[in-house]
Amino acid sequence: QVQLVESGGGLVQAGGSLRLSCAASGRTFSTMGWFRQAPGKEREFVALIGWNTGYTYYVDSVRGRFAISRDNPKNTMYLQMDSLKPEDTAIYYCAAGHIPGRMVDEYDYWGQGTEVTVSS
Repeated sequence: QVQLVESGGGLVQAGGSLRLSCAASGRTFSTMGWFRQAPGKEREFVALIGWNTGYTYYVDSVRGRFAISRDNPKNTMYLQMDSLKPEDTAIYYCAAGHIPGRMVDEYDYWGQGTEVTVSS
């Protein structure tokens, strides 16, 4: 059974940092990604990483502030978030699939989400 479990969310002041983790079990994937959903908004792509290639891609709004990485032996993906802004406030979801895409329906498995709140 595939399971994705996120952790690391919390409350932080603007300009601060958080590191999210996503532990995967059950199988391996070609691509893993982070999405987020703010209140009243649609779920949006944040970043992705190729599990074997290490290829990364970011949405423009986080490029240079967020860094996605993975630890293959631990089957865990990370999102280091620096210089956080109030507009980064959202529930962050990790996702796994086989297409390095930026659309929600391109991913097969999802975690339960972890909440990030950035105060001004």
